[in-house]
Amino acid sequence: MSANRINWHERAAALRIDGRPLIGGRRVDTQSGEQFDCISPIDARVLGSVSRGQATDIDTAVQSARAAFNDGRWAARAPAARKRVLQRFAELILAAKDELALLETLDMGKPIQYALSVDVPATARCIAWYAEAVDKIYDEIAPTGANALALIQREAMGVIGVIVPWNYPMIMAAWKLGPALAAGNSVVLKPSEKSPLTALRLAELALEAGLPEGVFNVVPGFGHEAGEALALHMDVDAIGFTGSTRVGRKMLEYAGRSNLKRVYNELGGKSAFLVFPDYEDIALAAKTVAGAMFFNQGESCNAPSRVFVHESIADEFAAVVAAEAPKYAPGDPLDPRTVMGALVDEGQLRTVMGYIEAGRAEGATAMVGGSQARSESGGYFVEPTVFDGVNNQMKIAREEIFGPVMSLLRFKDEADALAQANDSSYGLQASVWSSNIDRAHRVARQLRAGTVHVNQYDEDDITVPFGGYKQSGNGRDKSLHAFDKYTELKTTWLKIKA
Repeated sequence: MSANRINWHERAAALRIDGRPLIGGRRVDTQSGEQFDCISPIDARVLGSVSRGQATDIDTAVQSARAAFNDGRWAARAPAARKRVLQRFAELILAAKDELALLETLDMGKPIQYALSVDVPATARCIAWYAEAVDKIYDEIAPTGANALALIQREAMGVIGVIVPWNYPMIMAAWKLGPALAAGNSVVLKPSEKSPLTALRLAELALEAGLPEGVFNVVPGFGHEAGEALALHMDVDAIGFTGSTRVGRKMLEYAGRSNLKRVYNELGGKSAFLVFPDYEDIALAAKTVAGAMFFNQGESCNAPSRVFVHESIADEFAAVVAAEAPKYAPGDPLDPRTVMGALVDEGQLRTVMGYIEAGRAEGATAMVGGSQARSESGGYFVEPTVFDGVNNQMKIAREEIFGPVMSLLRFKDEADALAQANDSSYGLQASVWSSNIDRAHRVARQLRAGTVHVNQYDEDDITVPFGGYKQSGNGRDKSLHAFDKYTELKTTWLKIKA
């Protein structure tokens, strides 16, 4: 049935959730029995109760994962056998697309059309891609002398702790589950307490696909309880974390306090979008940045929130952006026509509105937006907001807002643009708009960011790595490089007698 013909409100009303952890292949109660309300940001209604996992529940899940790894029920299977299970997992994700999309929309507020067209397909594509990749990666033989044979093999690490954020719950989980499971590891996933529902359903689908019990466990709970316990656990070999830079620092601290587990952080961003006067279509650049900034309510770590425009074209550019922004006005996320939904919760609403107030207080001008929207719904909506007159030292230009707030800044020349763009503690993504190929290459090389787009923004493929420089994290999600995070390299040295 077409998404436009589904009555999503009726489906939402009929929804019944099971918020218990999935450990060892079955739903279980937490040892404390404590729960918390899962509240929809669309209208602040309670969707149901979710278990509040604690250290004891994390320990049970880690023990289950370790037992599954040690007995080889998954890790010892041939790569081709693991591939078949993960391919089936991807197929079941697509078959459950309506259910998963509804859970994602109700849980974190994104428009149902994008949950259906972006989040679910991308999740399935990621799992399927790593399934296909795992039996096509070869080990190595080192170029030693004739009297030795040195084999270099990739081996699964063991138990991987995965902690994911609330903005793209399924996709962020898949970016880590794909390579971790394909390589033969066992996983304990702690979803955000703000969006735990799809993670629990994914674990059920994985079991249905044939993933052995204990290989994929999910424990919902709060970061300072379940998340901290997972990161501190002495029997977890690595942590794959996506979230804020503040918590990323804690992940490194927890590793030092425990077993020196490997920590792979994918953290925040304050991406720079540079538009030079030689670019032939200023309107296209302006429309592109508006679409990229306001997608997912601005709740994207790679959102191009710092837009640097040459002073000779800045007024023209600002006028186009200001005209585009209202097209992304928030609407009912369960309406397939809606292009911007709700912020994830009341706390995030207060955070975003606080940044808007700070922008005004520091002298920036809100050309458009700047207010809460749809307050009558009971949900957490903010107008798409564009600030002009911003300088690079303002709070709204330096800190990650994670909401639909764009800052426009001006530059004099190429050197000035680079100096301002690189003057940030973050380095996740950037974009260069220029019709001069030499300038495009020159500027891209000098931007300190993990991905630099040229004359476009946010083009994406599972084959390319995602990650940043500086305080945007370490390691890379996606691509074959992700296997480096979840495997060990073992050298086996054989001396050959003459």
